[in-house]
Order: sequence, then C-alpha cells, then structure tokens
Amino acid sequence: MQKPDNKPDEDDWRELVRTNDAVLVSAVAALLNAAYIPHVVLDQNMSVLEGSIGILPRRILVSQCCIDDARELLEDAGLGHELRPDVR
Repeated sequence: MQKPDNKPDEDDWRELVRTNDAVLVSAVAALLNAAYIPHVVLDQNMSVLEGSIGILPRRILVSQCCIDDARELLEDAGLGHELRPDVR
C-alpha cells in the first residue's frame, strides 16, 4: 500500500540478500543502482557496535514493486545462490 505522497510504506520492502560479505553488498548495490531498482542497505554501520569483526550481516531490501526484477537481475549475474527465500 502506497502512502498518499507516493513514498513506499515500510511494508513495501522485501529482503533480497543478507550477508556478512561487504564486497557482495557493494556488488549487489551496484547492480541494483545500474538497473534503477529502489533498494536500501540496512545494518551497514553496525560494525561500530560489533567492533568491526563482521559478525552482523548486512541486509539489502528492495521495493516490493521491483522484487521480481531484482531477483532476476541477481540470478542473471550469477548471484542467485545469495538470494533470500522468496516468501510471499
């Protein structure tokens, strides 16, 4: 459901990838940016709390409207094994 100002509601985001690999997060974000797919990277700055040891995974969320395109993009890029299960 969209808010009247056409900004996505918090329920309109789906988790695409969860990983501890900072390089993978950068690669996925670059692919999504290039495809103009709305996304957000969560927990990126948690290293401050964890002491930079990489135990807390970073999550990439994609706007609900583009989840299928994002999943296809990652599969085509050979990253399908990194996708979260698609639970609807």
